[in-house]
Amino acid sequence: MLAGELALTIAAVFTGAAIYVNVAEQPARLQLDNRSLLAEWKPSYRRGYVMQASLAIVGGFFGLVAYLSALEWRWLLGAIVLLANWPYTIFMIMPTNRRLMDTPPEAATTETRRMLERRGALHAGRSALGLLATLIFLWAKW
Repeated sequence: MLAGELALTIAAVFTGAAIYVNVAEQPARLQLDNRSLLAEWKPSYRRGYVMQASLAIVGGFFGLVAYLSALEWRWLLGAIVLLANWPYTIFMIMPTNRRLMDTPPEAATTETRRMLERRGALHAGRSALGLLATLIFLWAKW
């Protein structure tokens, strides 16, 4: 079933990108001073937002298509978990993102750093949702 394979692949790509942020990008940027930290985060966030939002939607779509073609509930569950990244991001992460985006780099303080550290911890939730969706899609293939 092509739709299921695409859902699994896209969920895995989403997960890899999310985990990369947690294990490589975030720790590296936290080595910077407050101003540079925020200046680096802003364009990274803009690019990552487009990529990860798109992957969640497309992967969720293919999960739904797989569910409708096979009527296997695990495809639907995986799609819901992958798509759950949207409300999680909107309600849990977006308020912090907006505050950070509204802060000019030259106005960055230790509070800015704390917000970025908290945001990194919240981003781990996106990694977990992606990994869970990937595992559910893998389970659905069996």
